[in-house]
Amino acid sequence: MIMSAHQPAYLPWLGYLDKIKRSDIFIFLDTVQFEKNSFTNRNKIKTKNGPIWLSIPVIKTDHFDKTMNEMLIDNNFHWQRKHLCSIQTAYSKAPHFKELFPKLQELYATEYDNLVDATWNHLIFWLDILGVKTKIIKSSELDIHSKKSDLVLDLCKSINADYYISGALGKDYLELEKFKAAGIQVEFQNYKHPVYNQLYGEFLPYMGVVDFAMNAADYSII
Repeated sequence: MIMSAHQPAYLPWLGYLDKIKRSDIFIFLDTVQFEKNSFTNRNKIKTKNGPIWLSIPVIKTDHFDKTMNEMLIDNNFHWQRKHLCSIQTAYSKAPHFKELFPKLQELYATEYDNLVDATWNHLIFWLDILGVKTKIIKSSELDIHSKKSDLVLDLCKSINADYYISGALGKDYLELEKFKAAGIQVEFQNYKHPVYNQLYGEFLPYMGVVDFAMNAADYSII
């Protein structure tokens, strides 16, 4: 059983989706602490003037004491309408725009109060578009309260995983001897970003998934 895990991410980059695609089960870490200036609530799209950030505005009061599923969206900024407009402007000439944009209009029509609800629904949307069938479980559905390396280990044990795909930064905190003792093999992802046709000049990697979905001829290359 192959498992991967990551905190929520808005318009996740392809490496995030690669971990999910290669796993039997992906744990959506909605119980970890929110990190300011992370990719949890923002990512980039490519425009004719270069990359720009699309960010879901959140209420940051006391965010150091809040878990991800306690973070509220600041809907005073009408972020969904603005993001949809930016996506339309950036990708109206992309190969898959006519097919995808009506679906995005439906997706962005939903109102959210909680950041996790928004990122969850958006993730499920993109996995469906890309044909990724991996089972997704929220960590809040599991009765596990450990932290950092022990959290990952306990999540693996809870679903009987014997193989864990970690992001590259996992090298900084995973206690590998504990995984070895538990019979769990750990792989540190070394993702090679694919090159696909983009609008507006030379290729820029690490954009949000919408750039790939709008432009790529072959979705299987993630």
